[in-house]
Amino acid sequence: MVNPFLWLILTLLDLYFWVILAMVIMSWLIGFNVINGANPYVRQISYALHRLTEPFLGPIRRVLPDLGGIDISPIVLLLALQFLRYLIVYYAAPLL
Repeated sequence: MVNPFLWLILTLLDLYFWVILAMVIMSWLIGFNVINGANPYVRQISYALHRLTEPFLGPIRRVLPDLGGIDISPIVLLLALQFLRYLIVYYAAPLL
C-alpha cells in the first residue's frame, strides 16, 4: 500500500515534468514556425506554460552561463525533478 501523501507528491512531480516538456515542445514549434504564435489559442497555452515553468526556470537561467541562444535550463530542471523524485522514493521506501 502506498502512502497517499507520497503518491500525491510523486504525481505532482510527474505532472510538472510533463508541463516542462510541453513548454519545450511548444517553444520549438513556435520557433520553427510550425504553429503560429499569434494565434490566440496558441498564445494562451504558451502564456500558461510560461507562467507555470518560469518560477523555476528563471533562477536556473540566471545561474547558467550564456551559451549563445541555447537554453539548457529545462534540461537542468528536468534532471533536478528526477533527482528529487528518486530521492523521495529512496528515503520514503523504508517508511512503507
